[in-house]
Amino acid sequence: QRQLVESGGDWVQPGESLRLSCTASGFRLTYYAIGWFRQVPGKEREGVSCIGISDRDTGYADAVQGRFTISRDKAKNTIFLQMNSLKPDDTAVYFCHLDPPGGIEPDSWGQGTQVTVSS
Repeated sequence: QRQLVESGGDWVQPGESLRLSCTASGFRLTYYAIGWFRQVPGKEREGVSCIGISDRDTGYADAVQGRFTISRDKAKNTIFLQMNSLKPDDTAVYFCHLDPPGGIEPDSWGQGTQVTVSS
């Protein structure tokens, strides 16, 4: 029952902030690379950010560089995505997954968490 569950999405106005959580159950995510992805209706899922086994190994899509920060809380067995200066284009369902997808379990996409940015 290895699983990742996303939470923290909400409706916010442009310029505001949100922090998404990706909590692991059934395994310790300390030693795994994790990615955040997002998807809007009619579009393909895209990578947003990733964090490696070392917390210093992080990456960001150009669209979120400088605004989003990925981090790991070992005690909470959780990966966070701090999203600042949110834009309407950030509106999407956000997912977390082992990085890269297609490897060991859990390898299924969950329900994600909805982020809506609008005035």
